[in-house]
Amino acid sequence: MSAALCLPAWQVRACLDPVDEMQKMAELLGLRDECGEGTLGAPALAGSCLADNRLNLDVYPDGCRRFLQLFKEQQGEVVQVEFLRLSSNDCLLETTLDSLPHLKHLKSLVLKGGHARDEFGSYQHGSLTSLPPDVGNLSCLTHLDLSFNRLSTLPNCILQLPSLRVLLVSHNSLVTLPEDFGCLSKLTFFSAMKNQLKDLPQSIGELSMLQDLDLSENALELLPEEVGNLHNCTELDLSGNRLLNIPDSLGCRVVLACGIRFYFPPGAASDPLKIHFRSLTPDPQWVKLRHHDVLLSGVLELQPHGVQFQQEVQIWMPYISPQSPHQHEVVVRTFSGQSWSDLKTRVKRKRKSKKCVAHCCVLHFSWFLVVSRLVQNECKVPAEGTLLFSSVDPNIKVIFPPGVTKEPRSVKLQVLPVSAEEIQEITANAGCRASPLLYLSQDSAVDFLKPVRIQLPLPPGVTGLNLDQSRLHILHGDLEGQTWNDITSEVVLEFTHLYAVFEVTHFSWYWLWYTTKTYIGGIAKKVYERLRLYQVNFIALQRKKDPEQVLLQCVPKHKVEPVLKKLQDRYRGPEPSDMVEMFEGEQFFAAFERGISIDMDRPDCVDGRLSFIFYSHLKNMKEIYVTSPVDRKGQAVKGQVSFYRGAVPDNIPEDASRRRKGPDSLWLATLPIKLPQLKPRWDENPGPLCGFSFPPLNLGNAETGYLTQANLLSIARRVGADWQSIGLNLGLTYQQIERIGYNNREDLNKQILDMLFSWAQQNSEDPGCVSKLIAAMKESGRQDIADEVEAIIELGRQKYSESIRRVGLEQESSTEDSAIAMV
Repeated sequence: MSAALCLPAWQVRACLDPVDEMQKMAELLGLRDECGEGTLGAPALAGSCLADNRLNLDVYPDGCRRFLQLFKEQQGEVVQVEFLRLSSNDCLLETTLDSLPHLKHLKSLVLKGGHARDEFGSYQHGSLTSLPPDVGNLSCLTHLDLSFNRLSTLPNCILQLPSLRVLLVSHNSLVTLPEDFGCLSKLTFFSAMKNQLKDLPQSIGELSMLQDLDLSENALELLPEEVGNLHNCTELDLSGNRLLNIPDSLGCRVVLACGIRFYFPPGAASDPLKIHFRSLTPDPQWVKLRHHDVLLSGVLELQPHGVQFQQEVQIWMPYISPQSPHQHEVVVRTFSGQSWSDLKTRVKRKRKSKKCVAHCCVLHFSWFLVVSRLVQNECKVPAEGTLLFSSVDPNIKVIFPPGVTKEPRSVKLQVLPVSAEEIQEITANAGCRASPLLYLSQDSAVDFLKPVRIQLPLPPGVTGLNLDQSRLHILHGDLEGQTWNDITSEVVLEFTHLYAVFEVTHFSWYWLWYTTKTYIGGIAKKVYERLRLYQVNFIALQRKKDPEQVLLQCVPKHKVEPVLKKLQDRYRGPEPSDMVEMFEGEQFFAAFERGISIDMDRPDCVDGRLSFIFYSHLKNMKEIYVTSPVDRKGQAVKGQVSFYRGAVPDNIPEDASRRRKGPDSLWLATLPIKLPQLKPRWDENPGPLCGFSFPPLNLGNAETGYLTQANLLSIARRVGADWQSIGLNLGLTYQQIERIGYNNREDLNKQILDMLFSWAQQNSEDPGCVSKLIAAMKESGRQDIADEVEAIIELGRQKYSESIRRVGLEQESSTEDSAIAMV
């Protein structure tokens, strides 16, 4: 009996002389031709692929065969090639790699996957798992792209490339980098995004020429201090990792979670420190918005607090573009521990992604967020007087005469234009018209020494020719807009053809109205309140493949149609609710009723109801899994979800506050939810699960809490037809997926169980497996399940923190409590 040894093609090459090698290549080409794969016209077509010193063959499904044919027939020209692109999805890739060391002049080599799709429509990773050792002899190679392959370790031959400047290994399965990775001394760009890197070698600090480092979407928990030696690095992307802090020695722009960037210049801190960061959900209890402000981002916290830097630290925060850019301006707002203040901000719109970024500079760390406020014009008023006008409406001017103040003071001006249509709609009176709203403020509590002249444009349609002075009213509002007093009789009004001019000595809101009404204060108050309200609709949709998966969202009226259009392929449900009005930052709740229930242990669950905060430009959306205590074996459950207002916001008008008192006034809307009748399922028997018997599982670690067998069963019930793509994103092979599907071909539920528990058993010792599960759910389009798992983990983290704070409690017991909390 003889044994057969299977070797990769690049290892076989070492046993062949050049003549044998060429003969073997010819046999391979002949074999493909016998199979009828493009024999006619192939030589001419292959020859046409060679353009000067470039070979771009990744666009052809048989690119490797074309390369082998060219190498056979035009070897003298092929060995002069400097730029080569091949698809690593090609079945002849392994044979083609055998010829690469002959291309001594090669400068750029691209062996990328992602050129083919599987039966589920997902892009396939390439088959590349290693490179021939002789690739390390390509002394001219400066650019190497091995993205979207199956590399679990970085091939050693890469470290032998003396001229390598650009290296891309994104979308692979790298867990670590070689200890001597720093020997790539000429490397200027390195991208390892979407891998499984848990740590970095200390030698990475030796890459003195590195300018751009992309380590996003990995599992990094800690950075070596040596990263601070990358003095030429200008961009470091760390988003999508598990990092909670970074060293201050990073003298480059660092990308954190959600696209947030910051630059901590060398020498900014007098003593070495660790920079801690986290993203927070805005809470209206401490995120205080001013009137007509709009929140455009989440909250970023940077620590340590209270440390004064020697140089300014730069921060870039992405935000949602506001809908009224002319009337509003974008600023970064920071919290000092007592109050919020606005920073000098520059905004930029990225060309490629079209995302908006707000940039500011600070001398200390705190909390930061991005808001849209009314455009603010300001000036310093000296004793000699000055002029201030609005950039929103240049017709609005404030004139400070000489002697108006002894000491210079800062004055700010903001304008809110109000259209005639808005006034007419709110007042239901075609005769009511108003000028833009003017708000003036100053940094001094002392009134001006001389009257200040204010010029406002006359309301639309009113001129000096048709003006009836008895119908014109100057209103003065307090800082909160709660009261509006008619001060027409208290000031001297002057008129031109287009403007009204009057004098005041103290600042607040001023509004010019033209109406036949005598008492205009109440009308102005009503209009001002409505200008702060948003008209919204609620939607409640159920996933078509899994009706127990419910999407809830509060959508501004003008966005309802595009949102529903985007969701209609995956969800179904009733028509949106009737229109209701809400303030920016207002809390509301969703309560499931009439036989529908949810997990009460969710962190966002308050007294059995889901808590939401409405922000007009942020996603007010949650996907949750609902259940029913009603036996659904014999009947469907026709339940509902109702939306209720929360606590009355602190700064809403008194009239609105009075209207929101009493139980009935808190109700906003109700939408139906129907759970279909259950078919017999595998989870009815509390014994072995349809023939499956698994040992108890505890996935994760004590600090984050565990996912138990019960948690996995709950997840399995929600997976549905997405189980194959989820399994692939979890790292199961196509062969495993096919075998699971075949072995359980008549029972979808068994397929899901087999896939999920097979993965769980393979990864039970990996403390990061829960994070992988969350990432796989997101990549598979199941954000709902990812959110539920994250909610369980957050609850576990809270339970763990509480347990270790108890006096006299052993570490083992706190771990046990955390595990029990997950069941």
